[in-house]
Amino acid sequence: MKTGYALAMLGVDQLLPFLIAAIVLTLAPGPDNLMVLSLGMSQGRRAGVAFGLGCVSGCLIHTLLATLGVSALVAASPKSFALLTLIGAAYLIWLGMQSLRHARDHAEGFLSVMPDSALALFVKGVVANAINPKVMIFFLAFLPQFVVAEQGHIPWQMALLGLAFMLQGAMIFGALGYFSGYLGQLLAQNSGLKSFLHYLAAAVFLGLGLRLFLNIIG
Repeated sequence: MKTGYALAMLGVDQLLPFLIAAIVLTLAPGPDNLMVLSLGMSQGRRAGVAFGLGCVSGCLIHTLLATLGVSALVAASPKSFALLTLIGAAYLIWLGMQSLRHARDHAEGFLSVMPDSALALFVKGVVANAINPKVMIFFLAFLPQFVVAEQGHIPWQMALLGLAFMLQGAMIFGALGYFSGYLGQLLAQNSGLKSFLHYLAAAVFLGLGLRLFLNIIG
């Protein structure tokens, strides 16, 4: 199938409503936004942008799973869903502990610990998004609403819609990470405030992780 023909399958009357809905959902306060904001403010613009783009890139995995129907199989299995949720909760708690360690280092004046590289932060963002079962189920429910069955090639339509979602998300999360990092630099003119921003990031990650864990046992 030629790419030009595939892209033509997504008409303006199909793509425009999808992009409007996607932008609104991306801008709405949620776990990903909080993580990008907290990392940007605590570790700077590079960290916020890298982690934000990682989160967005994780959407490619959810798009692929939704297209292949794997998400439906996981959602239909309570044990599989609970296991994936537990893994996601554990990972977020681990990220929170890492931020807590950075906060303590700044508070104690011990700054020899090297900050994460942009690549490491990008990978952390990908993993944080990819193992989030709620995002997986969201894509499974969201993408098919904008698929036009009469046009055929339904899996390919879902793949293109997922790519469109990722592109708009990259622009929004990139800007969010950049400006949150700029704000963090303005606020963190002293080590005490910098430590507070790291503690804030730790609280966000730990809170999100614990909430996922409580959802499992609740």
